[in-house]
Amino acid sequence: MPPAVPLPPGPYGFLGPEGSFAHAAAQQLASGAVPVRLVGFATVAEAVDAVRDGTVAAAVVPLENSVEGAVPATLDELAELAPLPGGRPLVIAAEHYLPVVFDLLARPGTRPAGIATVATHPHAAAQVRRYLLTELPAATLILADSTAGGARAVAEGRYDAAVAPAAAGPRYGLDSLAHDIADNPGAVTRFVLLGRSAAPPPPTGNDRTTVLIFLRDNHAGALLEILTEFATRGINLTRIESRPTKGRLGQYCFSIDCEGHVADARVGDALAALHRVCADVRYLGSYPRRDGRVGAVLDGRADADFAEAGTWLERIRRTGAS
Repeated sequence: MPPAVPLPPGPYGFLGPEGSFAHAAAQQLASGAVPVRLVGFATVAEAVDAVRDGTVAAAVVPLENSVEGAVPATLDELAELAPLPGGRPLVIAAEHYLPVVFDLLARPGTRPAGIATVATHPHAAAQVRRYLLTELPAATLILADSTAGGARAVAEGRYDAAVAPAAAGPRYGLDSLAHDIADNPGAVTRFVLLGRSAAPPPPTGNDRTTVLIFLRDNHAGALLEILTEFATRGINLTRIESRPTKGRLGQYCFSIDCEGHVADARVGDALAALHRVCADVRYLGSYPRRDGRVGAVLDGRADADFAEAGTWLERIRRTGAS
């Protein structure tokens, strides 16, 4: 487990309502010595906007899932993060990994044969696709803004059943008709805590940095140029996603996670190089990794190597002697 770093004091928003996986992630992130109030929002956009307007200090939203990949709603919000008053954009302050296990929930007395509608979040729906086709082939799937939102709608009588966390059952007075119904057991969702920008926390030695990169123009080898800046400095990428810029068809930006901290010489050098050749490079945070993996720094890429190389170059420029 990486060292603890200061987090925003709260309150925290989350993709809700209560009983969602985001709610569980927010509870765990906010479980420090000082209690943090949690506020649920119906969509990722509403949770992020609440950080923008100061309603909450930070928001816990899903970024990627081990089965279904990236969460488009969050990637789009990261790509469109407008600066707050005073020019302070939002950044990722922390990440959290949460195992996701789905139950089929329904009102007491409901039998599987009587289920005509099933509500859940799109990512959850994709992870129980085979189960629903096999066990409830005649049921209509209803997409909700969150798994817990689907469970609440079932409790209100709008739908017959929901695919949601087991914890949502007692919270909304629902029974579990089936437990752990995912097509691929063992799925994990990575959540991020989005907060107002501040000076990056000190490196821990096991960090991740997130950036958003916009191409200056679309040309042959443009993506290779971006990747080369990381590769030549021995920086491993842990995620790369392309998203449309919402402008002209074929225009994309790249959301990238890399090993290391912006204070590391190799990471800072790579970002500076990308800043020179790209239309825009948005820094979205450096924070401790929570997956327990530690990426090795290749020979010649450590901070001391960059410092020695800088001294060597300065000596040549000053004296002409290498």
